Amino acid sequence: MKTLVSAQAKKLILASILAFAFTNAAFAAVRTVTLSVPGMYCAVCPITVKKALEKVPGVSKTIVSFEKKEAIVTFDDTKTSVKALEDATFEAGYESRLKQAPVKEGAAK
Repeated sequence: MKTLVSAQAKKLILASILAFAFTNAAFAAVRTVTLSVPGMYCAVCPITVKKALEKVPGVSKTIVSFEKKEAIVTFDDTKTSVKALEDATFEAGYESRLKQAPVKEGAAK
């Protein structure tokens, strides 16, 4: 009987550990935002902005447009934030601000 209870206890502990490990993944959301970057004045500026944004943990995709003076960034919101993205462009020499509200991937537009 003691072995049976011990085996059940082990299964319960293992199930609890696995549930805890995957809890954060269940709440992770991929977001896409558009940042206005009005200070880009030449064709090299988007390269600098793109490199700065790609260094931010959690960023998976970055498209920077010189013509539109904006950056479209896709990121994991459990690893970074819009503020961190804005800070990254600022540190690279380009102020940016959120142009639109975050959009969840797969959401109807």
